[in-house]
Amino acid sequence: MKKTIVYLLTIMCAYSCTPLEAPYTFGMLVDNRDGNRYKTVIIGDQLWTVDNMAYLPSVSSYETVSSSDDHYYVYEYYGTDVEEAKATDNYKTYGVLYNWSAAKTACPEGWHLPSDAEWNQLENYLIANKHNYDGTTSGNKLAISVAKANNWTSSSNVGTPGNIDYPEYRNKSGFSALPGGLIYSIERGSTLGGLFSSVGDNGYWWSSTRTYKYTFYFICIRTLSYDSESFSSSSIGSDFGLSVRCIKD
Repeated sequence: MKKTIVYLLTIMCAYSCTPLEAPYTFGMLVDNRDGNRYKTVIIGDQLWTVDNMAYLPSVSSYETVSSSDDHYYVYEYYGTDVEEAKATDNYKTYGVLYNWSAAKTACPEGWHLPSDAEWNQLENYLIANKHNYDGTTSGNKLAISVAKANNWTSSSNVGTPGNIDYPEYRNKSGFSALPGGLIYSIERGSTLGGLFSSVGDNGYWWSSTRTYKYTFYFICIRTLSYDSESFSSSSIGSDFGLSVRCIKD
């Protein structure tokens, strides 16, 4: 498996490849659907996109939410014009927020939305290889190691994305997570609408895995907060709009 990933990465790096810290090496993925380019990184036996997905075939009004139909949002964009949405700073920085239905089609051919087990594999590898900010190999203190240095709200809590201490661990993994926020459902009179929240504070990423609790289905996700040391797992309703990272098939 590892030899296959290295071979694939060598092909993708033919025109653009920048070394990070061994064994992490950056490559490039070009999405044939729209020409968008995404940096990629090997972490253990996995090949991940480094940037949030920005595939945007249409853009939904923030007033429209659904757990079944595909919806695509750009943070704090309130119109429905795709080219206008793509011109915004939030699109260029954080990519697209997808409800779960849309998230399952966000990755290009040869890539897929990671399962909860694949997220767990990423976390376990990083913990075992001393990416916790204090160098330990147990517990989850990975936040600073998976977070990009910029755009986070400042925090006095050590080992967090918003804290400037422990610079040697800042984005040590190369995963480069940013706080793209989310859109969630609220009642607007007799209907449901959406509200953007948490850009700069939190990042949220979908998995492909459903979990059943409290007599309802929820979707497993990963979260980062500016003032938390952990790369956390949680679950959420499928009508929320979150970021997407892709993993190679």
